[in-house]
Amino acid sequence: MAKATTTFLCSECGWSGPKWYGRCPECGEWGTIAEFHEPRAGRSSGGKSSRSAQRSGSRTASADLSVTALPVTDEAGIAAEERLHTGFQEFDRILGGGIVPGSVILIAGEPGIGKSTLLLESAGLIAAAHPANVLYVSGEESQAQIRMRAKRIGAMHDNLLLASTTDLGTALSLIETQSPQLAIVDSAQTITSDDIDGISGGSAQVREVAAGIIDVAKSRDIPVLLVGHVTKDGSIAGPRTLEHLVDVVCQFEGDSQTALRMLRATKNRFGPTDEVGCFDMSDEGIEEVTDPTGLFISDSDEPSDGTCVTFTMEGHRSLPIEIQALVTSSVLPAPRRATNGVDSNRVAMLVAVLYKHAHLQLLANDLYISTIAGGMAKEPSCDLAVAIALGSAAKSVPIARTTAAFGEVSLTGEVRSIPRAEQRIAEAARMGFETIIIPASQKLRNTKRLGNVNLVRVKTLRHALQTLDITR
Repeated sequence: MAKATTTFLCSECGWSGPKWYGRCPECGEWGTIAEFHEPRAGRSSGGKSSRSAQRSGSRTASADLSVTALPVTDEAGIAAEERLHTGFQEFDRILGGGIVPGSVILIAGEPGIGKSTLLLESAGLIAAAHPANVLYVSGEESQAQIRMRAKRIGAMHDNLLLASTTDLGTALSLIETQSPQLAIVDSAQTITSDDIDGISGGSAQVREVAAGIIDVAKSRDIPVLLVGHVTKDGSIAGPRTLEHLVDVVCQFEGDSQTALRMLRATKNRFGPTDEVGCFDMSDEGIEEVTDPTGLFISDSDEPSDGTCVTFTMEGHRSLPIEIQALVTSSVLPAPRRATNGVDSNRVAMLVAVLYKHAHLQLLANDLYISTIAGGMAKEPSCDLAVAIALGSAAKSVPIARTTAAFGEVSLTGEVRSIPRAEQRIAEAARMGFETIIIPASQKLRNTKRLGNVNLVRVKTLRHALQTLDITR
């Protein structure tokens, strides 16, 4: 048996040390340090060979090769890598144009959100478009279960190879033997290594699994899509070193009660991190939504009180969000405040500002504020639209369907300017909005691309409500 040493590891930041602390000395989190045993030496020659020892020997052998340092401007000595397209334009755009050979991409999300479905459908599209194989390794489902899902979403192809295992050595051996154009490992928390003590999904196991997958990806120039679980607070399960080791970290988000899914890149060594891709989840799989502008607004053309449209920024996209408000008389000692898709703390602030500076009394009313189809309107730029929707609902004054508003509301009642206003106005003009209420202090540089819209500038929240005949 190999001799082992006792080490204490922080599951949040990856700090390790010889002593246990209630609070991590590196990241300051409480209760994240746990004990684990790490072998000092490999297994005996009579037992099973150690995967980590093989990787160490491979790195030692590669150190003997001559390595040349080239100028960054020398294009002749560096081969241009062609990216692998996933079959989804939205997915490719998030990754910066496609999958870079040899890269390791971590896809994280809540259970049942559609991570495995997205990757299996992408694997089927890649297998159908290229002659080389695509390998899908699952530690959560059997081959029969994966095949059932592949048949349901139309990902059946001879080049798509399925394997089911929870052993890291077996998974790495499959990748090395098959040498696919793309490998998918589902998931990092279900694969375990015999060379490391600890339970499946533990910090030591996740770190060893990630190191093994990254090693084979870089040495064989095979891109790997790695599925990661998340904790109840939304962070990726396992040590934070997992996010540092991989090349790209994507978050697959959405409400399980709606079909809309969003893919965001929180880390990307090969592209931007401010992009967002929209997908629609159905029984037949996942479809990309290339133009999501109509997802978060209702189809009715009739004006109604308690509604106002604003525009938020999702990466480089400007998305319209319809905010709906309902104001009723309260019979409770403490009036109820129910919000969905908006920040409840900012709603409470706006109610106080409406009372103080616009003389609109809502403190004794039950307030219900929501967005359409799971849209998120938590930017400060949505303050003005939320306040207008509340005022419209309280006074029963309908807002025209061709009117939109955006601006940040301060505690003094002032409507403040917001970033990237030109993009919001240009998108509103493209969608047919005729009147847009903006802050009076908003500076617009390129007015030619804004279209023929009526820009109404307001200095204060009271001024905005008076413009719409909500208060006099």
